[in-house]
Amino acid sequence: MESTRYQKLISHIEPTEMILNMGPQHPSTHGVLRLELITDGEIVKEVIPHVGYLHRCFEKHAENLNYQQTIPFVDRLDYLASMNSSHAWVMGVEKMMGIDGDIPKRIEYIRVLVCELNRIGSHLIALGTYGIDIGAFTPFLWCFRDREHIMNMLEWASGSRMLYNYIWVGGLFYDLPVGFEERCKEFIAYFKPKMNELNELLTGNQIFISRTANVGILPLQTAVNYGCSGPMLRGSGLKWDLRRVDEYSVYPELEFEIPVGKGEMGTTGDCWDRFKVRTDEIKESVHIISQCLERLQTDLKRTTDFDPRAKLPKKIIPKAQDFYVRAENPRGELGFYFITDGKTEIPKRVKARAPSFCNLSVISEISRGVLIADMVAIIGSVDIVLGELDR
Repeated sequence: MESTRYQKLISHIEPTEMILNMGPQHPSTHGVLRLELITDGEIVKEVIPHVGYLHRCFEKHAENLNYQQTIPFVDRLDYLASMNSSHAWVMGVEKMMGIDGDIPKRIEYIRVLVCELNRIGSHLIALGTYGIDIGAFTPFLWCFRDREHIMNMLEWASGSRMLYNYIWVGGLFYDLPVGFEERCKEFIAYFKPKMNELNELLTGNQIFISRTANVGILPLQTAVNYGCSGPMLRGSGLKWDLRRVDEYSVYPELEFEIPVGKGEMGTTGDCWDRFKVRTDEIKESVHIISQCLERLQTDLKRTTDFDPRAKLPKKIIPKAQDFYVRAENPRGELGFYFITDGKTEIPKRVKARAPSFCNLSVISEISRGVLIADMVAIIGSVDIVLGELDR
């Protein structure tokens, strides 16, 4: 179907139109992506995305390794949010094994803590690189400066800076280091005013608003029809967050709001709304982290006999079943569909549902009639990661 549509578009080029390739690196190197544009002067008539340049065989790996061994490959899907990805995978395996109710509360709160830290780090990259796409250099440096603090803390906890392999089936690689909670509180106190500075510099900047408001408008119905999720969907006005909808882990015990696009500077669902949703989500993640730290330092204090690996099963052999698990990643709904035979530690089939793939699929709908320069703004507002898109 898509191939037929593509051939039809290419074969019906008007004399005034031309085909322009943006890629397979640009725009603005958010990944190895190629966009084929049909243009009439500076106006984009049609956009055809081409993917597959970064295929890393994740699903084949998952069908040849046991569940615990696959976690490092899960980390490499969305390599900017490895904690969130492995959290989704681990929750699915624990539910298939029927041990999800046996996980100690301290472990669950640590998982949410590191996932929300990773969510902030991922959004800081999205905001910083989006600013530099538009032409604002300083916010890019500020975002990476603050993300460095998060990476240092996650490295302290896991031993790695990006691909953590920290959340394991039944527990954690290790408990938080002594002093981690105090250092995390210091970071939160430092970071809150920094987000206010970023908003003053970029979010309310008139040039930035001119480049993003009323550009790349994604109507809510179109977002739903294409399976968009995360800030893409919420930017179009729908309060849909799996942390609230599915109430997994300890999120039901935590207070936080779900930011949505309201068309404050333009039209609901435009590039500015998607950017604003991410800045607001960072504030909510900060609030979640503060609550987790409070619990971890009061009724869930570390003890000398606490073992984060105590619930790790010796063998992971779920009963025969088809099972789907999903979680709210920084880019939207990450899902894993498992088919198990109940005989081996290796799943018979694993299908990953990547949010970036569905979010990118709507690019043709929201880019018709825009200027070529606006294509970079639209792609940046989608916030794709090619590691999970190509898988």
